[in-house]
Amino acid sequence: MKKFKITTEFITLGQLLKATDIIGSGGEAKFFLLSHDVLVNGERRTERGKKLYHGDQVTYEKQHIYIIHDPKTES
Repeated sequence: MKKFKITTEFITLGQLLKATDIIGSGGEAKFFLLSHDVLVNGERRTERGKKLYHGDQVTYEKQHIYIIHDPKTES
């Protein structure tokens, strides 16, 4: 399982997909989510604006991404 650190309260699903190089641009998120099984905490989600918080888990194919809030890395 891969850990993804955020410094803000949340990150959107679309932002996470782009930040982890699952998609190439934010504009792809809507279509990608409609045509692929992306699970958030075990539930299929299609909203690119879905907010992800500390402790949430995103699964796509065999990739598991665990969201970690780490305020110590804030600028």
